[in-house]
Amino acid sequence: MRKQRLVALLRGINVGRAKRVAMADLRKVLSDMGYDDVRTLLNSGNVVFDCNSADAANCAARIEEALVLKLGVPAKVTVIEAEQLAEIVKENSLQGVADDNSRLLVAVLNKPKEDRGKLEPLARQSWQPEAFALGHHAAYIWCPDGVLASRAAAAMGKALGDGVTSRNWSTISKLNSMANS
Repeated sequence: MRKQRLVALLRGINVGRAKRVAMADLRKVLSDMGYDDVRTLLNSGNVVFDCNSADAANCAARIEEALVLKLGVPAKVTVIEAEQLAEIVKENSLQGVADDNSRLLVAVLNKPKEDRGKLEPLARQSWQPEAFALGHHAAYIWCPDGVLASRAAAAMGKALGDGVTSRNWSTISKLNSMANS
């Protein structure tokens, strides 16, 4: 059976004291689920793994269920193909604007077609000194004063609620290297 390289992004784990998950435990859970070559990046729920192509569509729901059953941690999970991550990196039109990769936010959309419709009005607004751009699978937000102070990030959060998970550009770039090597 053909294998497919996927990337899972867990939302809200290891932020503060809540929802603590050791990356070794996370790797074990995914390995026990039958996924191969399971690797994590940083301590914030970024996982690269291989699975059978036939199982790819159900990975997010299966991982969410396993997190609760095996680790007692509820968390939303976004799963994308390695090729989609490469496209997200390629489509980032804000790279030339941002001068600090930790303040360039990439919001990976759970339901790209539906979510884009909710975010298109934000992409038409002026956010100076911030910037907001949309790609096919992600929104990009330049937050020069930090993510917590970002009006654009707050507006996106209000529009999508927990239907999106974000990583900074440094993390996305590292994940893309892992997933496509």
